Amino acid sequence: MKTLWILWQSFRDILPIAATIAVFQVLVIRRPIANLGRLLAGFIYVVLGMALFLQGLDMALFPLGELMATQLTSGDFIPAQNADAGDYIWVYLFAASIGFATTLAEPSLLAVAIKAQEISGGGINAWGLRLAVSVGVAFGIALGTYRIVSGDPLYLYIVTGYVIVIIQTLFAPKIIIGLAYDSGGVTTSTVTVPLVTALGLGLASSVPGRNVLLDGFGLIAFASLFPIVAVLGYAQFAAWIGKDEE
Repeated sequence: MKTLWILWQSFRDILPIAATIAVFQVLVIRRPIANLGRLLAGFIYVVLGMALFLQGLDMALFPLGELMATQLTSGDFIPAQNADAGDYIWVYLFAASIGFATTLAEPSLLAVAIKAQEISGGGINAWGLRLAVSVGVAFGIALGTYRIVSGDPLYLYIVTGYVIVIIQTLFAPKIIIGLAYDSGGVTTSTVTVPLVTALGLGLASSVPGRNVLLDGFGLIAFASLFPIVAVLGYAQFAAWIGKDEE
């Protein structure tokens, strides 16, 4: 019954997109929709894929993230009394590792990196871009988990991060600026978001004195911000190496 409800929700969410495209195609562009049968089949595949994906999140990824956060903050790893932020080192390492691995596997990042390499004629290396973004996400999520443990205000980290981004933007090569800002968006997609969200919620519910609603969310902001810093830094370093070689 729950699977049918998720299937209906997926259909309901996709329907406005299909309706908008159909209305503009028929009433504005005033041309018949090419390959209608193929498009309808693709529409069905998308609905089924979204339903299965949401079902998988509910059955596996969300419970897995919460379970890992609970286990890593249990008495086997963290002293029961007088624990401070430095005692959660395994949490930070897990957050960095899962952030790096999930980002490297993001289909959206792979697509952007391949297109960037094609359009730049090889000037931007797809693998180097993916590694830079993954390192940025790893650092950002690790820092975000530290914020949850320490209880520091979220805005201090985000404001400081964007100040760094603005300063980097002034000195970074112009060719990389737009791509760097887009890299912050493609990281928060199908693979990364479920695990990171579950990790934040599980950690906030496991650390004494933390509020799940106030402290459990915010990791996605770190996952969006620090890839920009990493890609801009990667471009500046590459430009510096190039000038040094010349």
